[in-house]
Amino acid sequence: MDRVAIGELSGSHIIIKDPKSGSRLHNRGYYGTPLSGGGLKLELIEGFYLLENGKIRIYEKSREIGLEKLLTYITRHEPTFEIKYLVYCDLRLRGHIVKQSNMTDFAIYGESGTGASNRTSMGTGLGKRTIRFWSQAVSERWQFKVTELSELIKTAVNTRKEMVISVVDEEGDLTYYRVSTVSPNGRDKKENIKLKHKKASTAILVEDRVMLWEPTLKKELRDVGFYGKIVGSSLQLALTESAYLMSLGVFEIRQAKTRRKLTLDRFISFARKIQPDFDIRFMVYRALKSKGLIVKTGFKYGTHFRVYEGDPETDHSEYLVHSVPIDFRSSWEEISRAVRLAQGVRKKMLFGRILDMNEENSVEYINIERIKP
Repeated sequence: MDRVAIGELSGSHIIIKDPKSGSRLHNRGYYGTPLSGGGLKLELIEGFYLLENGKIRIYEKSREIGLEKLLTYITRHEPTFEIKYLVYCDLRLRGHIVKQSNMTDFAIYGESGTGASNRTSMGTGLGKRTIRFWSQAVSERWQFKVTELSELIKTAVNTRKEMVISVVDEEGDLTYYRVSTVSPNGRDKKENIKLKHKKASTAILVEDRVMLWEPTLKKELRDVGFYGKIVGSSLQLALTESAYLMSLGVFEIRQAKTRRKLTLDRFISFARKIQPDFDIRFMVYRALKSKGLIVKTGFKYGTHFRVYEGDPETDHSEYLVHSVPIDFRSSWEEISRAVRLAQGVRKKMLFGRILDMNEENSVEYINIERIKP
């Protein structure tokens, strides 16, 4: 039976002075950082994990300390230690090599030579092993902040690694989400050019619905961009579709009761009363259309849009898109629900984050997908 290693609590680390004990721990689990001349320097989270698993004993000024005292000591320095520790334990149990990082909470290492870059682990005792992905630990009770998520994604992009958000629920179970930015593209980016050359017709605003009866234009709108839905003899259009088509000069809109013609600005003002978030919906809608995508309502999926790269009559929609402001905040429970639903119907969940309301197509598409690391 292996002898239990002895560690000394020293500031933000635990030092194992005995070279054989330190070497044994490091070789069997890549714990800590080897010290010159022998011995091992452990992070506090590693020390707590090894103490809990009976691999070491820890002393402070010649007095042995147990889990409770060590936990008290650590939480004074790291208020969110319990969340990070649950993530650390789960990743370790899944067989990963886990190291704390100054980039995110954890760096997860792979085998020698794996990974998408030349970034290695020199100086950590891990040889030429490379980082497979970054992990950020969060609690389900913490607020989801899209600005923080965007910064984490930038870290992943700059280091050519994946970013994984590790969410701890109230029972201590883990759910992992891979986050990234994507650039969805459709097959017909010349659609708006085709529509601009159509002779303007008249659509009618009935309560909160826009109806179009002109036969030729109805067919062209369905053929070119699968706009609206045929209801009886009319084409019924969404508010975002109607504003977009008005902006292209495809038709004018008149009120059913008064026959008064609405300008685009007046129609948008009317739409805001029906949908208070119309401005952000409309901006994301226009940005998606500029990429040649087919955009339809996502109401039945609890999002703003469902988006097709090709023909909706032959292809399934690839994305569900929800429009959000630059500083969007929500609960992780809401994010979990949206992602789970999207993946349940084999779609990607995108959050269309508007970076600048005054700049056309200034939208960042953030993809969140549940994974098993």
